[in-house]
Amino acid sequence: MANKGQIGVTTENIFPVIKQFLYSDHEIFLRELVANAVDATQKMKALAASGDCKEELGDLKVRLELDEKEKTLRIIDEGIGMTEEEVDRYINQIAFSSAGEFLEKYKDQIGNIIGHFGLGFYSAFMVSKKVTIETLSWKEGAQAVKWSCDGSPAYEMEAIDKKERGTVITLYLDDDSKEYAEKARIEGLLQKYCKFMPVPIVFGKEQEWKDGKYADTDKDKVINSVEPLWTKAPSELKEEDYMDFYRTLYPMNEEPLFYIHLNVDYPFNLTGILYFPKLKDRVAVERNKISLYCNQMFVTDHVENIVPDFMTLLHGVIDSPDIPLNVSRSYLQSDASVKKISTYITKKVADRLESIFKDQREQLEAKWDNLKLFIEYGMLSDEKFCERALKFALLKNTDGKFFSFEEYEKAVAENQTDKDKKKVYLYATKPEEQYAYIQAARDKGYDVLLMDCELDSHYVNLLEQKLTDTRFARVDSDAVENLIPKEEKMKLEMKEDERYDLENLFKAVLPSGNDYFVQGDNLGEDAAPILITQNEFMRRYREMSALGGGMNFYGSMPQSYNITVNMENPMVAKIWADAKAGIAPQAELPAEAPSDASEEEKTKAREARDAVRKAHRADVEAFATGNEILHQIVDLALLANGMLKGKALSDFIARSQGLLMQ
Repeated sequence: MANKGQIGVTTENIFPVIKQFLYSDHEIFLRELVANAVDATQKMKALAASGDCKEELGDLKVRLELDEKEKTLRIIDEGIGMTEEEVDRYINQIAFSSAGEFLEKYKDQIGNIIGHFGLGFYSAFMVSKKVTIETLSWKEGAQAVKWSCDGSPAYEMEAIDKKERGTVITLYLDDDSKEYAEKARIEGLLQKYCKFMPVPIVFGKEQEWKDGKYADTDKDKVINSVEPLWTKAPSELKEEDYMDFYRTLYPMNEEPLFYIHLNVDYPFNLTGILYFPKLKDRVAVERNKISLYCNQMFVTDHVENIVPDFMTLLHGVIDSPDIPLNVSRSYLQSDASVKKISTYITKKVADRLESIFKDQREQLEAKWDNLKLFIEYGMLSDEKFCERALKFALLKNTDGKFFSFEEYEKAVAENQTDKDKKKVYLYATKPEEQYAYIQAARDKGYDVLLMDCELDSHYVNLLEQKLTDTRFARVDSDAVENLIPKEEKMKLEMKEDERYDLENLFKAVLPSGNDYFVQGDNLGEDAAPILITQNEFMRRYREMSALGGGMNFYGSMPQSYNITVNMENPMVAKIWADAKAGIAPQAELPAEAPSDASEEEKTKAREARDAVRKAHRADVEAFATGNEILHQIVDLALLANGMLKGKALSDFIARSQGLLMQ
C-alpha cells in the first residue's frame, strides 16, 4: 500500500519556484545529482573505514544511463542508500540536508562531502516532469522504498523489492528539456562539472574502430579522473606532471611559464595549481581561466571575488570547501574567509616569483617579456603585491640587459643624476622609431630602458612614487641635453617680436589639427635643425587616459608637440637670416584704449592692434609658404617622428627629388 502525503517545505515556500528559479542555469541539475551520488558513495567509504559497516563495498562507482528514445536519465550509485524514514526526513523536508549530521559523526573518516544545503536533489525538477527515487539503505534489515513526484507538492512512497544497496534516481525529462536526452549533451556536462570528482563516474562504453565505424566495447567509459594533480603532494610530482596536467586543462594553449602548487589546511582548506601563461602585450587575454572546485566538483570559472583582479590573468584550478557559496553554488559570498584565501594566494604567488628571482634568475629573464604584464598589473592594482614585487621585478634596457631595481639604481646613479639630485631613468617605447633619440642618449653615456608594455604609462607613475628621488623621462621627450640637466641652462635670448615671428614661421608649415609650442634653442651646429618632442607629463597622461586610467580630460585634448628650433644649425640660421631680410618689420601697434574709455572704443582699439598683428603674420606665413628649405627641414623632422603621411609625404618626396636635381 503506497503512502501519500505533502512535501514539507522548511524554507519559505520554495517548492513552487524550484523549477524556474532554484539555479541560475538549468544544466546544473546534472552536477547536483551526480554530486549527491558521489556524497552517498563517500559516506559508504567512511562507514567502512570506521568499522560501522562490515559488508563488502565492491567496486564503488556512480553510473548514468540515458534512454534517448524514452527521454529518461538514471543516476545510479552504490552508496549508503536511505530508509523510508530518511527519505521522509531528507527528501520530503526540503533543505534538511543530511550532510552536516554525517560530517559531524564521521569527520575523522572523511575529509568533506559536497552537499550542504539539501536542495540539490530538487534541481531535477527544473528539467523533469516526473522524478522517482529507488533506494535501499546499507543498514541491516532495511526495506527498499520507491519515492515518486510529478513536480507538485504531492508525492507517493511505497516499499519495493530492491536487492542492491544504493540509490537510483530516474528523471522523466520535460518536452522543453529534450536537449538533456542527447548523449553528447550529457557527456559534455559530465566533462564540464564532474571531470575530477573523487568517485568514478561511468557513462556508456568505451568505443573502438571496427568495420569502418566506431562500436561500443564491453569496457565502461569512466568520465573522470578521481585523483587530479592538485590532490597529490608536490613531493610526489615532477615538472612534466604539471605540464601534462596543463595540457589536459588547456589542450590548445602554449606551454606556461611557471606554476604554483597551493596546499594549505590551516586556517582554511585550499589546494590547487596556478599557472603563469604567456601574456605578451594584451591585458584582456584569456581571463576566467581559473576554475573553482569544491571537493573536486566544478563550481565556476569566475573567481574575481576569490583572487585579486590581476590574478584572473593566471590559469589553473583552486579547490576549497571553505569558500562560502550560495545555494546554487554559482556565486561567491564575500566574507572574511574569502579575504584570507585571497591574501594567501597573493602571498604564495609573490613567494614563488621571489624564489625564481633568487634561484632561477636566468629563467626569469628569459621569460620576462611574457611575464611583465602580469607583474606590472599586479603592482598597479594590489599594494601588498607591489611591495613584494619591488624585490623581484626586473627592468630591461634597450641592449637586452636585465636589472633589479636595486641593481639599476647603482648602475646609473653616477651618470644620470640631475642638478636636483634626482636619478633620471630614460626609457624608450618603440626602439626602431626612437633610434636616433636612443643613440643620442648613448652618446652621452646614458642608459635607456625598454618600456614597451601597454601599462607602462601607469607603471612609470607608480615607480616614481615607490623609488626614492627618481623620475622617468621618455628618451624623445626633449633634447638630450635637457633630459638630465646637470646645471642651470642659459636660455636663448630673443626679443618678444622675434619669438613671435619664429613661432608663426614654423607653425605655417606644420600640419594642422595639433597644438605646437615653438621655441628657439642653441643645440649645436651639428645637431638636427628641428627637434619634435612631446611633453612627458602630457603624453604620459594621454596614454593613461587611452587605457582607461580615469584621466579622460587629457584624452579629449588635441595632441601637443614641442618644436625646438636649433638656432645654431646652419640651415636654420640661413632661413632665419632670410626671413629677417625678406619680411618687413611689424608696423607699430596702435595705442591701447585708456581705462576710462567706452566698451566700443576699447573694442575698436583692440581690433586695430589685432589687424596690425594679422597683417604681419600674413607676411611671415607668405615667406614660410614659399621657402622650400623650411618645408624640407620641417618635413624631415615630421618624417623622423612618423608624422608625415598622405599628401604631405608625397609632396616631400617630389620636393626632395627637385632639390637633388638642382
